Amino acid sequence: MEDNVKKLNFLEEIIEDDLKSGKVESVLTRFPPEPNGYLHLGHAKSLCINFGLAQKYGGKTNLRYDDTNPAKEDTEYVDAIKEDIKWLGFQWEKELYASDYFDQLYEWAEQMILNGQAYVDDQTQEEISKGRGTVDAPGVNSPWRDRTPQENLKLFREMKAGKYAEGEKVLRAKIDMAHPNMMFRDPLLYRIKYASHHRTGDKWCIYPMYDFTHGQCDSIEHITHSICTLEFDVHRPLYDWFIQTLGIYPSHQYEFARLNLTYTLMSKRKLLELVQKGLVAGWDDPRMPTLCGVRRRGYTAEALKMFCEKIGVSKRDQLMDIQLLEWCVRQDLNARARRYMVVQDPIKVKITNWPEGLVEWFDCPLNPAEPEGACRKVPFTGELYIERADFMEDAPHKFFRLKPDGEVRLKYTYIIKCEKVIKDADGNVTELECTYDPSTKPGAGEWRSVKGTIHWVSTSFGKEIELRNYDRLFTLADMSQVPEDKDYKDYLNPESLVVASAWAEPALLEDDSNIAVQFERTGYYIKDKDSTKEKTIFNKTVSLKDSYKPE
Repeated sequence: MEDNVKKLNFLEEIIEDDLKSGKVESVLTRFPPEPNGYLHLGHAKSLCINFGLAQKYGGKTNLRYDDTNPAKEDTEYVDAIKEDIKWLGFQWEKELYASDYFDQLYEWAEQMILNGQAYVDDQTQEEISKGRGTVDAPGVNSPWRDRTPQENLKLFREMKAGKYAEGEKVLRAKIDMAHPNMMFRDPLLYRIKYASHHRTGDKWCIYPMYDFTHGQCDSIEHITHSICTLEFDVHRPLYDWFIQTLGIYPSHQYEFARLNLTYTLMSKRKLLELVQKGLVAGWDDPRMPTLCGVRRRGYTAEALKMFCEKIGVSKRDQLMDIQLLEWCVRQDLNARARRYMVVQDPIKVKITNWPEGLVEWFDCPLNPAEPEGACRKVPFTGELYIERADFMEDAPHKFFRLKPDGEVRLKYTYIIKCEKVIKDADGNVTELECTYDPSTKPGAGEWRSVKGTIHWVSTSFGKEIELRNYDRLFTLADMSQVPEDKDYKDYLNPESLVVASAWAEPALLEDDSNIAVQFERTGYYIKDKDSTKEKTIFNKTVSLKDSYKPE
């Protein structure tokens, strides 16, 4: 029993203590995205924690959109967020919106005004910021801080009625302008914003601030454990203050370390800039860390969950190696992906003793882990493509692929021997003339072993495809360390996308698995949505091998 307790993360310990003590009867968490962009890998960690904890302890999770900034929010993002959550395999209990509670939040604001706990301020944003003081110096009271409750209520209702311009007035809590926690120096509760809301239309022209929304929404829904990332820890005292001041259900906030990944940015603002400036092909560009981006790249939901499980839950920020994520993708795909042969840098091989016009079809397993499972038909003819890297004219002693007078097995089929090398006028190898040994057909005749096995594609049956070979989007490992005299875009990797053509066995174009496939000896690729009948496009998911070993 003691060993099991040691394996719990700090959030699990809190929940188990709350359940044992009777502080809560059941667990209710929430996932509260702002619909102003697409979810990214950092959100995947939050989703796995919020939904995972609720599932582990027999609880439920609400999806609640933090839609208090109509100028930046859109139904496009609302729908994309739901699609991403479902793709990860999670199902929310209720679909809710902060805007569902605008009437209640407004009533609470009026209640605070009447209690002398809030006031309307006429200062500009610059004056308010200056008046807050610094960490070492207290702020100064607004000249409008001592208005009577009746005067504040009148002005606040006029703000709601649209009498004032944006920035002309705000509603602030009256707490303490000398408070050591600057969040308590009369924080803003409402601001004027003339923008049509994606759900409430033009009903409102005043909108609540995050700190006056989040805790109260949790309280209304009776969220037992409000779990968010570490940068919100400074907001927690204010979260608690509003709940205590209003005398409502005591939801409580807990923070965990956000996901930071090498060669990756998680800032929605910067990701949006990449999209708007055309530096990537959209939110779902396979180089983007968005969930729709990695899905298009061929990452699986199972791999992301495995990754989140491995990195665990901690209270300290740390930079995770993207190679661990790629390792998880390989682990998942290795067990499930179908195999095909694709030649990316071809050199022609002519088998001189192959009967003219003969086509032999080989039954090849789609996954070696299931030798008795499904197969695909692969045509073998007298002219083939092999990878240029699989031939070397002046080969070293331990080169076990094809070389002059050397033998190699063509995967699934025969052993061939290189008899002649044909070159062009510049001395480049253009073709190899080989012979095959009919007795070496697998399952027939006498088995003969050679050290090298290479993949191939028939020239007459091979299908030309386009490859989009993706790499890291940035060249700097820790994107939080961009020097002050540099812009993060200065570190965009010019080689993050390399487009090439390749030759594939015909069965690949008929694959309907809807997950990434393995190009044998090369890597994992997935068919892209841009494919047409005339051109089939495959995105590189991840290379086949890597030296990385997870701890």
